[in-house]
Amino acid sequence: MRPLLGLRRAACVITFALGALANAGCAGHEVRVRDSLAALDRGSMDQAVVALDRELGVKSPGELPPVTRDEALLLLDRGSIHLAMGQYERASRDFGAADQAIEVLDLSTSKAADLGRYVFSDDAGPYKAPAYEKLLLNTLNMLSYLARHDLNGARVEARRLVVMQKYIESQGDEGALLGLGSYLAGFTFEKSKQRDEALLHYDEALDYARYKSLRDPLRALTRGEKTTHEAVDALVEGAEPLPPVEETGEAELLVVVGFGRVPQKTPVRIPIGMAMQIVGNELSPMERREVDSLVLQGAVAWINYPTLGQGRGGYEVPKASIGEEILPLEQALDVEGEVRSAWHKREGTLVLAAITRLLARTAASVAVAGATAAGINAAQDDRQRRDGSAEAVGMLLGFATSLTMSALDTPDTRSWSTLPARIAIARTRVPAGKHAITLEVRGQRRTFDVKVDAGGWALVPFFVLR
Repeated sequence: MRPLLGLRRAACVITFALGALANAGCAGHEVRVRDSLAALDRGSMDQAVVALDRELGVKSPGELPPVTRDEALLLLDRGSIHLAMGQYERASRDFGAADQAIEVLDLSTSKAADLGRYVFSDDAGPYKAPAYEKLLLNTLNMLSYLARHDLNGARVEARRLVVMQKYIESQGDEGALLGLGSYLAGFTFEKSKQRDEALLHYDEALDYARYKSLRDPLRALTRGEKTTHEAVDALVEGAEPLPPVEETGEAELLVVVGFGRVPQKTPVRIPIGMAMQIVGNELSPMERREVDSLVLQGAVAWINYPTLGQGRGGYEVPKASIGEEILPLEQALDVEGEVRSAWHKREGTLVLAAITRLLARTAASVAVAGATAAGINAAQDDRQRRDGSAEAVGMLLGFATSLTMSALDTPDTRSWSTLPARIAIARTRVPAGKHAITLEVRGQRRTFDVKVDAGGWALVPFFVLR
């Protein structure tokens, strides 16, 4: 009866272990940002920062931790919130520290097989950002510098943006241009009195979208003369030159409104049949046979897989006014659209990686089952072997190995969670002096008192991340 007793003991141990793993689930990065995002949903940005500080393990508010791997991603989340709180120096510090640690996804070498190398988990390796996140990092940092009138810092970020755009373009990604970054870079160099660089960036922005708010600034910048930039010339064609604000004694205001929040990655289990429909043609004939065999045996029915949840507030209509005058806003960037576009490009690769890990787990469970049965058979006599207990214990342990590795297979839910779903802009000339700018979106209303000198400018950001 000893083999039967061993089988029962093994079953008890395995049941207890699998119960613990079931309680752990397949939680990943989404758990680390859960409290912070919940605080943002309640409209409490202070509590959102406290939750991130707790995850970062810092002792004082806004402190920088040693930046390694996923901590950099948490710094991006905290930087967005600091920007929304008007703490622009802290935002720049968070963005700058994260920028040094986050690599961009290398599209030229990221073959499907490379992403499937991890046996246990998709998020086992260092985080590599999709193109839009890396570009928005420089864009929002530039915004932070402009908000505090720091043109030197803004120019540095603008040039970093250009370098990153060129790198991403060299990797064959058509998403190397987001429009808003080029718009802000053009504004930065225009206000730095560097006309040629300003026109270059404005032309790139107009390649992304036909920003109506650029028509009057470009009328002043070109003074009615043709340039070497087709998009710039097309926007101002037929319009009279406009004197710059330095000559008229006016000033310029640029308003940037970010609202809502991009969809968060969440872990799900999808049927193996659905996964095969997505990427079945990408598997080798041998791999397809292995998966079909597992399905027929009833050994597997699901795979762990990350997916995108719902975005928040992306279809709201923001409002802006200066005093009693309505200030028209135009969409500068559909961030959620960029997120979903990038996701759909990689979805098949991620499913393929999950199937690859499934096959690796199965191979491990078969090895455990065989080794266990062989060990028990070597220690028992012929009568004990005949009762099949060795094979039963081996199968049970092999099954447990497969389930354990499946439970530890955490879908990669890492992403920049606190990006706004959309960003809108408005740009206008105003008389020099004090102005009350009222902005409203997502149930939040705020009035900014801004003073601008003759020939001067101000940038007013308003972010509501809920």
